[in-house]
Parts: sequence; structure tokens; C-alpha cells
Amino acid sequence: MEDRNKLIQRRIEKLKEFKSKGIEPYNNAFLPDSLAEDLHKGYDESDSEELINKDVCVSVAGRVMAYRSFGKAGFMKLKDFTGQIQVYAEKNSLSEEDFKLYKKTDIGDIIGVEGCLFKTKTKELTIKAKKIVLLTKSIRPLPEKWHGLQDKELRYRQRYVDLIVNNEVKETMIKRAQIINAVRDFMVQNKFTEVETPMMHKLVGGATAKPFITHHNALDIDLYLRIAPELYLKRLVVGGMERVFEINRNFRNEGMDLKHNPEFTMMEFYIAYRRYTFLLDFTEELFEYVFKRLGIDEKKVEFNNQMIDFSRPWKRLDFFDGLKSIGGLDEETIRNKEKAYNMAIELGKSVKKDMSLEKILAELFDALVEPKLINPTFVVGYPVAISPLARRSNENPDITERFELFVSGMEMANGFSELNDPFDQKERFLKQLEERKKGDDEASMYDADYIRALEYGLPPTAGEGIGIDRLVMLMTNHDSIRDVILFPLMKDKENEEI
Repeated sequence: MEDRNKLIQRRIEKLKEFKSKGIEPYNNAFLPDSLAEDLHKGYDESDSEELINKDVCVSVAGRVMAYRSFGKAGFMKLKDFTGQIQVYAEKNSLSEEDFKLYKKTDIGDIIGVEGCLFKTKTKELTIKAKKIVLLTKSIRPLPEKWHGLQDKELRYRQRYVDLIVNNEVKETMIKRAQIINAVRDFMVQNKFTEVETPMMHKLVGGATAKPFITHHNALDIDLYLRIAPELYLKRLVVGGMERVFEINRNFRNEGMDLKHNPEFTMMEFYIAYRRYTFLLDFTEELFEYVFKRLGIDEKKVEFNNQMIDFSRPWKRLDFFDGLKSIGGLDEETIRNKEKAYNMAIELGKSVKKDMSLEKILAELFDALVEPKLINPTFVVGYPVAISPLARRSNENPDITERFELFVSGMEMANGFSELNDPFDQKERFLKQLEERKKGDDEASMYDADYIRALEYGLPPTAGEGIGIDRLVMLMTNHDSIRDVILFPLMKDKENEEI
């Protein structure tokens, strides 16, 4: 730390020296006309003689990532958002002021360079500088061995540094954008309309989760950061927008781990006149489309040291059958609340005596079945008690027309035929309200306006939510959600450097 502080102080002294000589250390008057990637694509195949004859002169700007000086000449590697280009600085080709500026350049500085292209003896495309302009003086030195750092948290906290020195991070974030664009394009091609619904809700609903609470001063009311956009999106279907989707943030006041961040991105969509069975095929088609856009032909992805096979059709697994065939539960345990409760306690699950049998079984499914669902699997046949917004099955009123998609033990999507009976919905809201009064702060509140909307008539509708962050994790082979979010939430560090 002491050595680092000395380096910082030296750079500050250089900055003061530049100012004293009339050199602006934060200059915004330079306009580059070329990008590193374009120069390589256009001229990497040209030989040196050809480049000299063409007299290709360009101006570029970027961050100095490497610096070698040999007295009266030297090389720099300049990085812009597309890649790197080499710069050759020679005393005889620069003004005295510009050469002095080059000699005082530090790794991390942002500069502008004007010059002409040539090839070095090693045949590397290079710009022979005729002019160098300081654009931003870097005060803090870049880490020399960033890849060797063991403290991953430092990379998350200082993502801006991580992006400068680690190209893999940038590529992951670019691929994230490509995945989101592919998802959006697929939805639009299927005649869905993208919408934006409120982030601040007066009531908690649309999912089972603990919310974040904020306060609106002008109205003097508490508001909740949304845990899901579901109820607003279905209001739009009532209003005649029969195919809608939203890609946006949800907020849940829960723990953080490899798969959870309190602020995360979901794609939620609804389509009228379809059942949940339609969603199964539609989800497979969506993934197939994203694979194609990413150039993945074999439909196989390596994730978490496993090869995941996305070949269609994906497996369908009944919730109760999974508890038996994979979880190893017998029929008596599935039907006996006390037995199920005791087993959940033995497995270390956070269950309570007053929880319903179905909720306890859901905890057992989470512990015993989900980790074993490696290839994409649709779990169907969820009980009504743990699906407050899903339509009951016509064949069995105790279960719902709902599914969850699991890949490598990770929940990827949740969808169902929507409950559009206002009387049934009202009854379930009231049950959720009772759960809330008993201390379940994840239970939904009673939404009278949503009931009113259902009374106007929600057509038969199917809806689904897909976790975008987890989709990116799969497609980029990252087992931590923090690796695919630019700025994940981090706990404050004591004595953190200011």
C-alpha cells in the first residue's frame, strides 16, 4: 500500500507539472476517426510496403495498456472499446513537446494519437505517431497481476478496473447484451409488445418474496420495490394487450448467494388464449433461437463442470413423482405433515410447524430433487397452496396448471395458466392475507384493484417469467450471478480505502 501511495503521488506531481506547462490533463478536444478493430480488419493482411505506398494516416484514442521506451523511441499498446493497436513513438517524428509527453506517459493514461500505419519487423500493425495528445491523466496505477488476485470481491467492487484489464469480463457483458437482444427479438417476432410497468408498488404481489420498503414523502405513503410485474402485466391483458412482455428489474429483500442478488433481471410475458402447455414448447423455441443467435449449433453448453444437453423435447417431471422417484419419499411422508416436517428439519430447511404440508413438501423438493435436475426439466403438477396465481387443473382441483424449468439444479423459469376467476382469486388472496397475519412476510397482500380488473374479464391466458441473469450464467459458463451482473450488491468493507 505504501508503494502504491508513492506511485499515486508521483502521478499527481506529473499532473501538476503538465498544468504548469499549459498541458490540459483532462482534454476533450481530440476526435479520433478510427477504431482498433477496424484498423486490424482493414490492414492486418497488408504488407509494410503496401501501407507506406497507400500512406494510411489515422487518429485513434484509448488507454495505454503497455509501455516500452528505448531512449529516443518506444512502443505503446493503446486500447479502445474494440481492441488494442500498437503505437510507435520516435523522437524524430514528434515535436519536442509531444515526445516529452510520451516519455512521461504512464500505463493507464488515456491519450490521442495521430499517425500513419506501418508494419514492424515482427509484422505487427503499428501507428507511427506524428502527434500525441494527453486526454485523461490516470492517477491510480492499474494492478500488474490482476488475473492472479484471489480476492474476487475486489473485482466486483471495482468493476471499472476489472473491465479495463480483464477482456473476459467485457466479453461476458457483451454476450449478456446479445442474449437480451435475442430474447427481445424473439418476442417481437412472435407479435408481443414490450411494455414498462411500475417499479414502485402500493401492495406486495405477483410472487412470494420479502420486499424492500421505501417512502414517498409527497404522498406520505410507504411503497414497495416490486418483487414481480405480474399483476400489472395481466391488467394489460384485461385491457386488450393480449401479448405483452417486459424485461426489467425485480427486487427481493432476501439473502445473497451464487444464484441470488437482491436486484435481478427478469423477462415476464403473457399471451391470451393459450394454456401453460403452449409455454413449454415456446420456451424450448426461445432457447433454441438464443442458441442460434449466439452461434451455438450443437445445443450443448458446458456449465459448472457439466455438459448440459438442450436437445428437444425437454424432460417433463410431475412434482409428486419427483419427490418419490428422485427424492426418495414414500407415500406416507408425502401425505403426513408431521413426517414431512421432521424430514425437512433433518435436512436443515427453515420450516415452521404452522406451515402447510404443501409448503413443507416444496422445501423437500428444493433439497432432494432440484439439485439432481441437470438437463433442462419442466416440473409440473404443483399444488394450489404454493401457486396462488395459477389456474387449477381441470382434472385435479388440488393442483395447478403450472411448471418450473430447472437446469443444472437451478430454477430458470416459472409459468402457468393464469387464474382468471375473480372469486377463486379473491379467496386465495384472503388465504395469503391470513398467512401474512401469522407472520409470513413473503405472502401476498390483498389487491382489490386486481380483483376488479378480473371482474371485467381476463381472457384465458398463459404467463411465464424467465431469469435473465441465470440464462446468461448458463450461456457464459459462470456459476456465480455476480459474474454476469456489472455491479452486484456488496457488503461494505470496514476501513475501505476512500
